[in-house]
Amino acid sequence: MPNSPESEDQQAPTATATATEDLEQRNAELEDRYKRALADLDNYRKRSAREIERRVLESTEVHARQWLEAIDSVERALNTDGIDPENPLALGLRHVLEQMEAILERQGIRRVGEAGERFDPERHEAVAIRETNEVPDQTVVEVVRSGWAVSDRVLRPAQVVVARPEG
Repeated sequence: MPNSPESEDQQAPTATATATEDLEQRNAELEDRYKRALADLDNYRKRSAREIERRVLESTEVHARQWLEAIDSVERALNTDGIDPENPLALGLRHVLEQMEAILERQGIRRVGEAGERFDPERHEAVAIRETNEVPDQTVVEVVRSGWAVSDRVLRPAQVVVARPEG
């Protein structure tokens, strides 16, 4: 009795069970591949966003450095000895300087380094030391050239004169 009805009935559920298991395994594999693809896509989006942010920041820094040269020139002209601060030319230069600073500020670029701050080698470059007991040690007493920063990155440290105790 090679193919009795009883043996065919026993083989049918076994074949169906095997096919179901194969399909479930294939479904699990496809679901795993799908989840991995989603994770890869999410990582790609995050990487791309960081790269775009980095490039925008670099571009901003390049343009800011070019503006800083012009700002330095205007400040030097205003600080020249013998120029009357009430002279119309000096007033015009001050207004131009204010406009330039406003442009940088709209780009998120700000001055760093002011007299009275504690010296910070990350934001300041000491160009001289002044012995004095009028202010605490390591205090900025004069800003020779302004520093600039965008976000938390220093574009250019401020050149400063730093206090040291007399004696």
